[in-house]
Amino acid sequence: MTRTAIALACLLLAAAPAAAQMAAPGQQPYGAMTERPIKALSADDIAGLRAGRGMAMALPAELNRYPGPIHALEHEAALGLSAAQKEALTGQMAGMRAAAIVLGERIIVREGELDVLFASGAADAASIDRLTAEIAMLQGQLRAVHLRTHLATRATLDAAQRATYQTVRGYTANGAASGAVVPAPAHKH
Repeated sequence: MTRTAIALACLLLAAAPAAAQMAAPGQQPYGAMTERPIKALSADDIAGLRAGRGMAMALPAELNRYPGPIHALEHEAALGLSAAQKEALTGQMAGMRAAAIVLGERIIVREGELDVLFASGAADAASIDRLTAEIAMLQGQLRAVHLRTHLATRATLDAAQRATYQTVRGYTANGAASGAVVPAPAHKH
């Protein structure tokens, strides 16, 4: 087999999984979503918003050595948390959940309004702009709630506990920073 033929065979094999994921003729990729009460939100999305779950909103914090209260409490023995730390973390978690649930419900309502707007045939540019801006603002506030809680948790734990957290969460072997910090892009003047 020539190198060209081998390369072509490799490309075809690599493309096979992507082709398999495409909808078969007659099937539509969004077909199953037409029965959702709110088209833009899955049942899992709604449940997560209603429960105040993080839904990966705090990954920039979590994966850059800013622990979260829920996981810190899950590993309280390994971290050697004091009673005062457990109380602080429990308070952080409760405050985060309470704020997140309120914002999550507001997001669900606005997404429902957006869905009704289109379902009724009354969608117009001004309504779309207003609702999407409100949804974006609420999503930003919700994410900030989760991220700010990681700030509070980091301040609650000492350096040794933060290093242990990195290890027990599987981010590093010894709690040291993993990966390189990516610098912010330089602005050209």
